[in-house]
Amino acid sequence: MATILPSPPKIGMVSLGCPKNLVDSERILTQLRADGYQMSADYAGADVVLVNTCGFLDSAKEESLEAIGEAIAENGRVIVTGCFGKEADVIRARFPQVLAITGAHEYEQVVTAVHEAAPANLSPYLDLVPDAGLKLTPRHYSYLKISEGCNHRCAFCIIPSLRGDLVSRRPDAILREAEKLVAAGTKEILVISQDTSAYGVDIRRETRMWHGREVVPHMTDLARELGKIAPWVRLHYVYPYPHVDQVIPLMADGLILPYLDIPFQHAAPSVLKRMKRPANDAKVLQRIHAWRDICPDIAIRSTFVVGFPGETEADFDYLLDWLDEAQLDRVGAFRFEPVEGAAANALPDHVPEEVKEERYARIMEKTAAISTAKLAAKIGRTLDVIIDAVDDDGGATGRSYADAPEIDGEVFLRDAPGLKLGDIVPVQIEDADEHDLFGVPPP
Repeated sequence: MATILPSPPKIGMVSLGCPKNLVDSERILTQLRADGYQMSADYAGADVVLVNTCGFLDSAKEESLEAIGEAIAENGRVIVTGCFGKEADVIRARFPQVLAITGAHEYEQVVTAVHEAAPANLSPYLDLVPDAGLKLTPRHYSYLKISEGCNHRCAFCIIPSLRGDLVSRRPDAILREAEKLVAAGTKEILVISQDTSAYGVDIRRETRMWHGREVVPHMTDLARELGKIAPWVRLHYVYPYPHVDQVIPLMADGLILPYLDIPFQHAAPSVLKRMKRPANDAKVLQRIHAWRDICPDIAIRSTFVVGFPGETEADFDYLLDWLDEAQLDRVGAFRFEPVEGAAANALPDHVPEEVKEERYARIMEKTAAISTAKLAAKIGRTLDVIIDAVDDDGGATGRSYADAPEIDGEVFLRDAPGLKLGDIVPVQIEDADEHDLFGVPPP
């Protein structure tokens, strides 16, 4: 008689917030898939819905509450996890029917909660999980988390209270995961953490063997090894510590992408001091110029906060002048928003909302002009582009080395039939606007 396999329970997932949260969601789903669960693409087909929340800003908390409410309305059986899970009382006050609430990177607790809400029937006949695990990003690029938590106490940030102090992963475990991702089709690895530059400071004496050689738990060594595994390696959340200078030659040699995501947050010394930012006394502009001497194509993206308490008009003008000299490739800006539990809330001289808006508009105008000029300078060049989307009319959309997915610009291709997602192809740049490039593959 044929064995009738039981129908496994299905899990729905809503993942909010940053790429680090996305990695957490992938780990949770990979474990649940190994435990016999299937994934549901909609609320109706799910036996239970997981909502992985963000709690970094009050606006993010409100978005998380809206997502929880929608999941309850559409499905009714909801488990909440993620950063906002630390405020379980707030969630339960709004939604007492939530089945369980866990905090950030509490993988075992959330998996246990799912087991209790929708028990699975394991079957030895099913190969449940691909070797690389389950991914929520397209197959050709993957986020690779190298550490959790942060040792800094920036005045505007509550990440350490949500995720704790820095805990680095073993370098051999990171490299093993990278190999599996590449074997499963990943072409681009995006290295993420709360503080990538600080990787390994907590395990600096714990070298590990990798393919017959020792690997030191340090950002430079890890980047070098990752560059031997994946075609493209991109570094995110890099603080400008002195040792960052050591990765620039790796970029110049083509081992990793010439791209640095550095959250400077501001440039005026008085504002940085109030922010309690790390490396706030570094001569950053001199170092940026030195990086470009070594690797002229390096693309630098950053984020800045305007309207931080005590920011004067002179401070803001200093920031605009700094941007003129720094000529950063990609810039995002945020209006300061008080976050419950952040030290910045107690600072004096909060900036009026109308002033924040005016300064936000000015910084975006400034950075758009810089971006427009830098992209126009690429017209006529041929750049390698990784393909993210193709259409039926011979067009395609991709990204250059200077473009991280979803946060930077894109490259739009014409006359490019036959391309597949994840292809890395040369593209001759024909035109540009303030954010994107336009081109065609060479004949």
